Amino acid sequence: MSQDASAIVVDRAKSQWSDLWKKEDYLAIWIGLLILGMALYLVFGGRQELEAKYDQYAEVMKTESAKPFKTIEWYEASAARKGLEGQKLPMVKTLIDQLKRPARWQSNPLDSLMLSQAQADKLNAAAKPKADEAKSAEAQALSAAKEAQAAAAAASFGDATLNAAAEKSIGEWQAAKKASADAAKKLVKPFNRIPSLIILGIALALLTSVGAKCMGLNVGKFVVAFVVVYALCVLANILGNQKTMRLYGINAEIWSIVIGMLVANIIGTPNWLKEGAQVEYYIKTGLVLLGAEVLFHKIMAIGIPGIFVAWVVTPIVLISTYIFGQKVLKMPSRTLNIVISADMSVCGTSAAIATAAAARAKKEELTLSIGLSLTFTAIMMVVMPMVIKAVGMPEVLGGAWIGGTVDSTGAVAAAGAFLGPKALQVAATVKMIQNVLIGVTAFFVALYWCTKVDAQSGERVGLIEIWHRFPKFVLGFLGVSIIFSLISSGLGGDLGKMLVDNGTNKVSVPLRGWFFGLSFVAIGLTTNFRELGKYFKGGKPIILYVCGQSFNLMLTLLMAWIMFYKVFPEITAKI
Repeated sequence: MSQDASAIVVDRAKSQWSDLWKKEDYLAIWIGLLILGMALYLVFGGRQELEAKYDQYAEVMKTESAKPFKTIEWYEASAARKGLEGQKLPMVKTLIDQLKRPARWQSNPLDSLMLSQAQADKLNAAAKPKADEAKSAEAQALSAAKEAQAAAAAASFGDATLNAAAEKSIGEWQAAKKASADAAKKLVKPFNRIPSLIILGIALALLTSVGAKCMGLNVGKFVVAFVVVYALCVLANILGNQKTMRLYGINAEIWSIVIGMLVANIIGTPNWLKEGAQVEYYIKTGLVLLGAEVLFHKIMAIGIPGIFVAWVVTPIVLISTYIFGQKVLKMPSRTLNIVISADMSVCGTSAAIATAAAARAKKEELTLSIGLSLTFTAIMMVVMPMVIKAVGMPEVLGGAWIGGTVDSTGAVAAAGAFLGPKALQVAATVKMIQNVLIGVTAFFVALYWCTKVDAQSGERVGLIEIWHRFPKFVLGFLGVSIIFSLISSGLGGDLGKMLVDNGTNKVSVPLRGWFFGLSFVAIGLTTNFRELGKYFKGGKPIILYVCGQSFNLMLTLLMAWIMFYKVFPEITAKI
């Protein structure tokens, strides 16, 4: 090897190593791992205490199970065991309280930030008497249950009549307890989220400024700009939590892009503000955090039907819509074509970001794709549950249909919950299965773009170019998913739910939401309507999305019906 060639290899190797602390893909991984490591430390620091209480309650339930009916002690131990959650540990709860978004409001936006005791009392004026009445009824039912159980115990639980009376009385107490809890949920408590939002903004500014320094940005300018981006993100969350807007799917994500675009196209985004509008830096960090929510044992809970719905339909729709865009619509931009196809078929904005990085799409093309995704997601999350209910579609089928077609994870959960608990479970799991394809899609798009689209005629593209093109943050997403899947499955069902689902994820999920929100504001701030307008000529992007999503809706529904009701009905029966 010549001296010059050796020097090139050495320089390339040095560049690869420096990328680990200079490129946003890797910085997103380090920040995501730092956040998740902190969550693990806080939650698992209280593991011993939670396990000891879990064993204690389990022993009580085991002892009480020897009696001919479920006793008061059994129900109390069962409720206490279910209430054991990592998020309730003092330090974890304090942290989670700092991550809360503005609350929902109806007529006064300030109600999303602060609610005084006097205002709470006023809002509770109608519900408080009913809650007090339900609480009193619960106390009376418990007293009656104790008397009935004591009578059965006095007969050594040998009298069938007394046992039946006790069991009935305890059942009535449980019903009264549920009614009391439901009434209590309608009561609002005073709060003030202004201090926590300020603290969160400072913490995020400090955390992201470390990465900004590594990327060579001016830290002072970045922090100032970040504060403005964060303030706009908070404003978007306030507007997105207006109850009527939320009902119709006009959420904080949509408002984030709209507010950013209004600033960019009416006032004009000043150069100093662009320093903090680091779209990919924020969204990639959020996507690494998303990996903690994609747990493989949950994927297998629904099994093969869900895998078929997500992993068979998705690539068919992705490839078909790309070919349709090129051969039928003759879209001039292949990158816009593939980003819209991935956005619509895989899982919305997350897949769009990964695919745009793999295909090196233009910023305006990514913005357009995300805008289409958020618009149609808002429509689908409202319309689909209405259609499903109107035609009398089974809950499981409706959930699978929603999970495989609605782009946003949050919108999937909201639409599924509207149908019922089974639909919510199936919809969320199918979407989780689909999220796994983010990395797979990015890899194959990078491979195809290097070997087919960007390769010059007769040029041979090596693996190193594919590696350069592949978005590295996807490795963080997949790595986190594997780590948390192993942790959760290793703990077992109850402990995994206690420490991961209701522990570490209660920290990662809201932070992921904040990073996504920051990225959407940044997208809006860096979007010029004039530059975006040329991509809408002829309406081809909208036609592609509508046709592709229509095909996606039909194929997903057909596959879900075949898999859940014809091929694997026994799995459906167990859900």
